[in-house]
Amino acid sequence: MTTVIKAFHFLIAELFSSLSYKKDEEAFHLFFSLHLKHSLRYFLTATDGVPGFPEFISAATVDEVQVGYCDSNIKTVKPRQDWMRRLLEGDPEHLKWYYQKCLEEEHAFRAKINNFKQRLNLTQGPYILQRMNGCDWDNETGEIKGYNRYGFNGEDFLAVDLNNLTWTALKSQAVIIKLLWDDDKARLEYNKNYYNSECPVWLKNYGHQGRSFLQRTESPSVSLLQKTPSSVVSCHATGFYPDRAEIFWRKDGEEIHEGVEKGEILMNNDGTFQMSAELNISSIQPGGWRRYDCVFQLSGAGDDIIVTLDKSVIRTNWGKIHKLNKSHSSK
Repeated sequence: MTTVIKAFHFLIAELFSSLSYKKDEEAFHLFFSLHLKHSLRYFLTATDGVPGFPEFISAATVDEVQVGYCDSNIKTVKPRQDWMRRLLEGDPEHLKWYYQKCLEEEHAFRAKINNFKQRLNLTQGPYILQRMNGCDWDNETGEIKGYNRYGFNGEDFLAVDLNNLTWTALKSQAVIIKLLWDDDKARLEYNKNYYNSECPVWLKNYGHQGRSFLQRTESPSVSLLQKTPSSVVSCHATGFYPDRAEIFWRKDGEEIHEGVEKGEILMNNDGTFQMSAELNISSIQPGGWRRYDCVFQLSGAGDDIIVTLDKSVIRTNWGKIHKLNKSHSSK
């Protein structure tokens, strides 16, 4: 799944689910000693010809936790975390900046869509323009990575090259836009300064303000799931935070890879995460089930969560579905 499509899914989920800072170096160090990599990201989407969807939506995240949101319908900025709400209430200029940026970006994105339609000679919609921009900071190495990427109609389209101060066309259709944007040297210099200098300062300050929330750990519920008696057994963990977690299967206490398929970590609507690992049981003898167990490990948490492979604890709807099918077939 491409970056911009992930961003669009993120914003759809949000739509339907719904700088003055105190310097404290000791507390600041406490927070960032717990996490090594941090991010401040903005996800923006503008649409043209998409019924029932706002023409513009935007969300901000810190370490993948949503902290703010706005769209063209509500026309205001909504903090999504208590610590961000308190920060903005205590700093009206900061709130004003976000409010103005939301309005400015809405108009700018509409203009970009119209420009894309004209330059690319497009006549049929709908059109979807997306952007993911922000910065990552590794507090162990000090490395800073800024980025500004655009997607158009569901495909990665353009990305800024902050080292060479040019735009990179991510598909041939984008070359004409790249050449046009490359001529705007002032904009490229602004990108370089913001993503390499200003953005990391904001990220560090947000990390300080929200450290009690962002440094928390939440343990998941871990279940064994199975569709039919012969299908794979999925070890599913949901509701954990942060997303630095591992899940794997063991046999006789040793991690195994054969017959195991791991899924990627996914975000839940409440900001926690879920993940799973499937075990193929076709070659496991009935008496050997309890030699296998699923292990979930969460960074910053205490003991591992271990669930032994046992038919009695597997959750399934197979019995209900089987009875229902037999009932229908007998009529």
